[in-house]
Amino acid sequence: MKTSITSLAVSLLVLALPAAAQDKLSVALDWTPNTNHVGLYVAQAQGWFKEAGLEVEILPYTDTSSGTLVASGVAEFGILSAVSFHTQRAAGADLKVVLAVVQHETGRLVFNGEREDIQRPSDLDGLTYAGFGTDWENALISTIIRNDGGKGDFETVTLGTSAYEALANGTVDFTLEVSTWEGVNSELLDRPQRSFAYADYGVPDQQTTFLGGNGSWMKANPEQTRAFVEAAQRGYAFAADNPDAAADMLIEGTAGMLSNPELVRASMQALVDGGYLRDDGEPVGLIDGQMMSAINGFLFEAGALRDASGQPLSAAPDVSDWFSNEYLAQ
Repeated sequence: MKTSITSLAVSLLVLALPAAAQDKLSVALDWTPNTNHVGLYVAQAQGWFKEAGLEVEILPYTDTSSGTLVASGVAEFGILSAVSFHTQRAAGADLKVVLAVVQHETGRLVFNGEREDIQRPSDLDGLTYAGFGTDWENALISTIIRNDGGKGDFETVTLGTSAYEALANGTVDFTLEVSTWEGVNSELLDRPQRSFAYADYGVPDQQTTFLGGNGSWMKANPEQTRAFVEAAQRGYAFAADNPDAAADMLIEGTAGMLSNPELVRASMQALVDGGYLRDDGEPVGLIDGQMMSAINGFLFEAGALRDASGQPLSAAPDVSDWFSNEYLAQ
């Protein structure tokens, strides 16, 4: 009886103790929720952040860029588009990337598949491009056209996400899209397209999306950084192996924001089938320093990298301290 009473007392004491404190941190999205964010939602749904001792808030997308939110300390981590990261980091933003969400370029230049007058990039000279308002686009498209023997001259109208409707109705001639999202959606809508891959015309391949953090915060909190990155990496690895289940977690975790489950599932399958989430023989999320250096050099030559005062950099930056693979589980 004494043993039973003692055991009961210990059990009651354990129940009375407060739960282990969770380190709170937040992660900002670079756009409205989509499959590039799937690893975060999988880790959240599976309880892997909590298991790592973290209470993670996925912040809703706002007009303020995720890089700005992270560099300013509003969020500890964020999903960062590669080009935005390079331009902000070149200007002195306190950012460092710690995981490559995708391993290769997911973007492509697209046009209506029924256009007989567009057979090669040089045919785009003088046509109208529906754009998004960045220096990167002009450098990218001009390079593609010139490397095919054209002049690189085209008209630009800035339309943002309306570009895809404008392309479908013939208001514009071509645009850029993410093949694993807008490209998949065009197929579902039965809008035939043809495309040019950037790398076929002299633009370096790149890992287009990263998970990055505030450099100062990560340096001061290495254990929390490792716990967060490894849990997120685990989420992306699960998604690479289980695209349908991951899609369901993303849909459920975004509470109705993703109104087209067919698109989400097809996008996940495209990421897996295209080998975007994992390179053979490598851990999910591994950052390729050579690829980062190559695209950085391209951006520098194009005049897209500027300092904090807005002046073009005089020399290409050394990107060796712009990223780290040390927090990944190998």
